[in-house]
Amino acid sequence: MVRKIEAILFDKDGTLMDFQSSWGPWGAAMIQRRCGPDRQKQLALAEALGLDLAAQRFLPQSAVIAGTPEDVVTLLQPFFPTNSADEITGWLEPDVESFAPAPVPGVFECCAAFRDLGLGMAVVTNDFEAAARDHLQQMGLAPLFDEVIGYDSGYGGKPEPGPCLGAAERLGVAPETCAMVGDSLHDLEAARRAGMIPVAVLTGVATAAELSDHAEVVLGSVADLPLWMSGKT
Repeated sequence: MVRKIEAILFDKDGTLMDFQSSWGPWGAAMIQRRCGPDRQKQLALAEALGLDLAAQRFLPQSAVIAGTPEDVVTLLQPFFPTNSADEITGWLEPDVESFAPAPVPGVFECCAAFRDLGLGMAVVTNDFEAAARDHLQQMGLAPLFDEVIGYDSGYGGKPEPGPCLGAAERLGVAPETCAMVGDSLHDLEAARRAGMIPVAVLTGVATAAELSDHAEVVLGSVADLPLWMSGKT
């Protein structure tokens, strides 16, 4: 550690919450609900979204993993030509009563420890800001974060640096004093372009080999952050 860290920015899906166990079943249910009994259409839509329908798991190349809701709407639109983009966007906002985000083990303890140290804390996600706030609330993490930046918060989406820079501005810290923690190349690229420390975690679908050249460090999960920041790894 050669730079002082004053704030930590976290991606949400695949970083704070387990991506596959949270979104895989939701994706399969959404496809079945929208396609009805048409199995051929179900499979075609699953292929377009990069979802293994039987296993209820997203494939590494899926645009859903790191993309914005607009990216997903673009994929869905050809299958539902009579529905507006706004209607389809609404399908991507899961009901909090039927969607259960699964936090990564150790995430609460990690974030609480950083909060106790007085570090700035923000979530920077390509999901809707309102959805991100709902998910943090469901996981019991909401009180630990100062700011939540979604793709619709006015700063654009990752891998553009805008969301990260917007979070730093809101937190009142210089970008170079921030670490951005994420599970995808979108997260790491956004961090690099914002002048932040890119930290990769392996709780998404990307492998260490895919992430290592783009990150200052690759950790198993956010639970390993305190040890890394202490300089003991």
